[in-house]
Amino acid sequence: MLDIKFIRENPDLIREASRKKKMPFDISKLLETEEKRRSLLSEIEELRGKQNKASETVVNLKTDYEKELAFRSLREIKDTISSKEQQFKKIIEDWQKLMYDVPNIPDPSVPEGADDDENEVIRTGGEIPKFDFPIKNHDQILKDLGLADLERGVKVSGFRGYFLKKEAVLLSMGLWQFAIDTVSKKGYEPVMAPSLVRDFALYGSGHFPQLQDDVYKTQEETYLAGTAEIPMMGYYSGEILLEEDLPKKFVAFSPCFRREAGSYGRDTKGIYRLHEFFKVEQLILSKSDHLVSVELHEELTANAEELVKTLGLPYRIVTVCSGGMGRAQVKTYDIEVWIPSENKYRESHSSSYYHDFQTRRLNIRYRDKDGRMNFCHSLNNTAIATPRILISILENYQQKDGSILIPDALKKYVEKEVIEPRTTKK
Repeated sequence: MLDIKFIRENPDLIREASRKKKMPFDISKLLETEEKRRSLLSEIEELRGKQNKASETVVNLKTDYEKELAFRSLREIKDTISSKEQQFKKIIEDWQKLMYDVPNIPDPSVPEGADDDENEVIRTGGEIPKFDFPIKNHDQILKDLGLADLERGVKVSGFRGYFLKKEAVLLSMGLWQFAIDTVSKKGYEPVMAPSLVRDFALYGSGHFPQLQDDVYKTQEETYLAGTAEIPMMGYYSGEILLEEDLPKKFVAFSPCFRREAGSYGRDTKGIYRLHEFFKVEQLILSKSDHLVSVELHEELTANAEELVKTLGLPYRIVTVCSGGMGRAQVKTYDIEVWIPSENKYRESHSSSYYHDFQTRRLNIRYRDKDGRMNFCHSLNNTAIATPRILISILENYQQKDGSILIPDALKKYVEKEVIEPRTTKK
């Protein structure tokens, strides 16, 4: 959420952000509603002032007639205030809905474009492997080595359900530990975050109201989060931090759940797009300084890049174009890893900063050295997401005899160097 004062003073910036992000928004309607809100609030405050003044004078009145007139006037003022407050309540509801719809302002360095095809490649890393044998896709590798059972997963969990087995389990758990070990050594506090969250955390992080169809709701009026970013942003909601304690850096693990409501017919096979998965997420709360946010954004991205590099995966980093970003982001980088069977890079990590868009919604502030209150800036990044990253590992490390080499960084977690071919047992 942006500051309404900033919106009033910069309507053209909002219009431009709406155009760049391909998110239609009626700024004129918001400004009209804001004017009504301010005008009605002023009227209510003026009436309350009259009410207080009239109440003070009643005690000094001497005759019953004077008191009756005064009480009648007070009742009229009270009724008028009550009526105005009902109007104000409705205007606030409309105003809040419009405020939730305002897109954040993309950084000038963000390339303008409509979709992922117009992302800007920043750099590439690693060597794309050359195979002298017919390669398999990850789905076939999982079946041949008995590392997953997707058919029984669907039987038990429904569409996009899955069981991981054997070394795929060890690889997944090793990846979580590898990511947490690596990032925590850089000063990030490890956290195991809850997946169950209340709606304020989803509104505050910018996922609600627009993405409600993609979130699972429980019977207890709580929701299943699709990333540890959501509970971690709720962690300090409504609190005041101290500038000297910033930045707050976390590396958080959590199970994640997404309905994938907007991806019908996409990636229906394999383990790329699932309803249930696991992530290690980096999150930072910093002071409200654009240059600090830019620096920390590069740091988060570098941490994730180091993980991919150490795993020996070919990758590239792209700046997501304006039309590919979410409503809340100022700037986003994606790390995309090479998928040999598809002969292309595919997104495995996302790294974003938001300025005070999220913290303003969640009322996360800090007191600076001069005693002034400011909203924090927020940033987050995928450290590792499983089982998606297994796709690139399995495909890039496949051997002619059907075996899979274990990346050096994961050998100590899996306690072997290769996944040998075997006859899959049902």
